[in-house]
Amino acid sequence: MIRLDTIPPDAKVVPPCPHFGPCGGCQYQDIAYPEQLRGKRELLAETLHAAGLSDLPEIAVHAAEPYGYRNRIRLRVLGSAPDFKLGYNAASGDPLAITTCLIAAPALWAVAQSLPVAAADRDAAQWFAAANEVELFANHDLTQVQLTLLCAPRTNLKPDSLARALAAFQAHTPQGVAIVGVGAIAADPRSGPTGRTLAAAGAPGLAYRVGDASYWITRGGFFQVNRFLVGELVQIATQGRAGALAWDLYAGVGLFSRVLARSFAQVTAVEANPTASADNRAALAKVGSAHTAVTATTLDFLRRAVLDRDRPELIVLDPPRAGAGLEVCALLGRLAPQTVVYVSCDPGTLARDLAALAAQYRVAKLHLFDLFPQTAHLETVAVLERATSGG
Repeated sequence: MIRLDTIPPDAKVVPPCPHFGPCGGCQYQDIAYPEQLRGKRELLAETLHAAGLSDLPEIAVHAAEPYGYRNRIRLRVLGSAPDFKLGYNAASGDPLAITTCLIAAPALWAVAQSLPVAAADRDAAQWFAAANEVELFANHDLTQVQLTLLCAPRTNLKPDSLARALAAFQAHTPQGVAIVGVGAIAADPRSGPTGRTLAAAGAPGLAYRVGDASYWITRGGFFQVNRFLVGELVQIATQGRAGALAWDLYAGVGLFSRVLARSFAQVTAVEANPTASADNRAALAKVGSAHTAVTATTLDFLRRAVLDRDRPELIVLDPPRAGAGLEVCALLGRLAPQTVVYVSCDPGTLARDLAALAAQYRVAKLHLFDLFPQTAHLETVAVLERATSGG
């Protein structure tokens, strides 16, 4: 969290969302956006310095529209037919019905509002009643939406009825946007999705365009949520980088590896999720046979890689909130690529990992991406260059 005691009184604003406060989704709507950015920049600098990192470059801040940026939302299903409502978890942890979500792309929220109306259809109502949550994911231009229903594991509905439910959902979709597919997946209320698909209808995923690259994301796959900044994020991580061999670790569907494959003779993308890895493998194969996607955890891949002769010039890594971890950092040091681009969604774990790499790498560039305006989250791109023998 940014230091709220440093926010000047004239930077306080009236939050535009009627749910701000009780809703746990946003923390900063009552702070003017320039002040949010200043606070996040200060937080990142203080976190890195507290980890013992010094001689850091100036932090470049990247920001875009502070509302309507999310291309994906997950909502709680509240109530029962015919009075279904949608909501989030409140700050208290209790479910909260909502009437609007200002950080969601407007078209996405319009689709969300249409779902309870569509539940007047019998098949749609049955699947809606079986779902604890619904997830909506929109493509780059908000013309297509993928709908995922997260249902109790023991849901026992006829799979073919989901196709009829999809038709009902599509019939009530706002003009200009189409629900192209729906999937019902088993999800434990405590531990989350189990990986088992109960039923599916329509397209199994979405094509998402970033710049001049197109990505196929199979339903349930991870993709960056800020539709305004994802292109700039890719550009900063990949632009001007070329050579013989690059590795993209925690690669997902290949947000970075797909672009790196244009300027490196060989790219290896490592991802533990088999569906995302398969999506990336199919796409990389179209670029060239030298590029490949490996389905493995980054740690397992690196443990094997240090025994091989291949040494990449560039490693890009985009780990989850827990960060890469000390063993991964130690293995990176043994592999000794000239450049490491570390994409982080948590300043604390980033600081820990950069401190572990500090003996061999200097932080050449720091970029703060405000991918989650109005919230306490921030993204960082740290460009590390291997230190010379002379220091």
